[in-house]
Amino acid sequence: MTDAARPDEDINNAELRIAAVSAAQGRQPFDVLITGGTVVDMVTSRLRAADIGLIGSLIASVHSSGEFSAAHETIDATGCFITPGLIDTHLHIESSMITPAAYAEQVLPRGVTTIVWDPHEYANTCGSDGMDYAIDAARASLLRILTLVPSCVPSAPGYETTGADFTPEIVASLLSCSDTHGIGEVMSMQAVLDNDTRFRGIVQAGLDTGKRVCGHARGLTGQSLNAYAAAGIETDHELTSATDLMQKLQAGLTIELRGSHDHLLPEFVDALNTLGFMPQTLTLCTDDVFVDDLLHKGGLDDVVRRLVGYGLDPVQALQAATFNAANRLRRPDLGLVAAGKRADLVLFDSLQQFNAKATIANGTCVARDGRLLDTPAVVPMHPALTNTTLRGNWQASDFRVAAAGSTATVSVIEKPRFTEWGKRELAVSDGIVQAPDDLLRMAIINRFKADSLPRIAYLGQWGTWCGAFATTVSHDSHNLTIFGSNENDIASAANAVAAMGGGLAVIQNGVVLASLALPIAGLVSEQPTATMAAQFRAIRDAMDQVVEWQPPYLVFKACFGASLVCNAGPHLSDLGIVDTGLQHQQPTPLGSPI
Repeated sequence: MTDAARPDEDINNAELRIAAVSAAQGRQPFDVLITGGTVVDMVTSRLRAADIGLIGSLIASVHSSGEFSAAHETIDATGCFITPGLIDTHLHIESSMITPAAYAEQVLPRGVTTIVWDPHEYANTCGSDGMDYAIDAARASLLRILTLVPSCVPSAPGYETTGADFTPEIVASLLSCSDTHGIGEVMSMQAVLDNDTRFRGIVQAGLDTGKRVCGHARGLTGQSLNAYAAAGIETDHELTSATDLMQKLQAGLTIELRGSHDHLLPEFVDALNTLGFMPQTLTLCTDDVFVDDLLHKGGLDDVVRRLVGYGLDPVQALQAATFNAANRLRRPDLGLVAAGKRADLVLFDSLQQFNAKATIANGTCVARDGRLLDTPAVVPMHPALTNTTLRGNWQASDFRVAAAGSTATVSVIEKPRFTEWGKRELAVSDGIVQAPDDLLRMAIINRFKADSLPRIAYLGQWGTWCGAFATTVSHDSHNLTIFGSNENDIASAANAVAAMGGGLAVIQNGVVLASLALPIAGLVSEQPTATMAAQFRAIRDAMDQVVEWQPPYLVFKACFGASLVCNAGPHLSDLGIVDTGLQHQQPTPLGSPI
């Protein structure tokens, strides 16, 4: 990995500033003159007619309409609202299952000019090779990608196994690179509260560099929330309610209000409207966007659109997505349509639909009417990222739980997302536990070590399934994870995904209803985005045949986060059923800690 500067032109270059001063006074032509538009002022919250003159990547002048006409290029913005480029403060590109270049091709034409990327999926599966690829891809992108150093590789050391182990020393080394911009979300909340040596060292590495330390404070309140913030962690996107939002604002955290949990957005909007102003520490993010949603709905532009649809003032929504975000990222060059700032601008058709007519990045028009004007650079895929999934030949018997006697007491992981411990007495027949239809089987197989045995759990309140789903997208260890109603379909699904080198598969009665190959790190494909979206849509449709979902918690997305062992409550990992809060783990469902 080389240590190269960002491709952003230095807007403090003396010659650039001299030219801008001259152009702002009419002494020389602008490079680009944007005329006829309405500027959305993020400081005064007002709209005003104005023209904008650019010199290189710098905004040289925001002036009265028609005041100047001399320019090498003129862009007609009549009928458009001109805003700063949108800034997505927290996301994982890998969650869209496409490459960074393909991701940029989707969001830049929609007005997103800057994203903050935590590539902890690549890091957990491919270690330093994954980070090298992420940094190289960010450096080559037309989209400004501010890459973070993952803090949780793995997310809960000792409770799961992943493809790498980022110690404090490795994190500090990665932070020394100018192409990294802080520490990614610190998910091991209990370890932080316990002043665990490893995580104290990781957080301190960020503090020592002066770079941002981002957080994941799901469910923390009171003393725990104060302690988490006192550790030096700045941000949170894991909001669970309007009350939680207000508590975390009051705690001084930078809020990355995410669009990936749409059912919470209306109450967030109501709470913000009650305040009557947009808090300066509130920003917006996408976190995770599936590829079909990205293609058809968008990225951060979709979050802004939905918030406004739920009743948030459009200018306030834009303030959060631009000016607030720039300030919290310590990027004073971004987030304003004003002289002296970087020329990242979007021409939107309205303040309700937010369809971008043109996107300007670093003073260059990079997209018009939903399309990039140049083909994004593609970074060659590192060979180590294309062979991360074990080939298996699992049998139904591999997914059974053996027990003595006629009955067995088993631990049950109750509820999707906000899990709780449960306990059941189940029948035993021929030495095998017999699970009833109301308990879903879940299995995890470590895909980074040969001869790994499946670990099994029973899930309660997950509906009644008639088939199986297997995936190597399984936050954040991304081990091979399977859910199913019977061992035969579970084995078939596991084998189908292993044979593809990673991906997703839906099985019913031994028949593959849908599959999606993800050969890069078991997370991503280089196929065209439209192809990926169609195949993922087929997976969703197939899953609707396997289980009847019960929103907002029992939803398809819950399958991808069921193994997030750093969160509170019991979860299944490749080591068994674990609970980081109780510091408990058990290799099989037999028995219970309560």
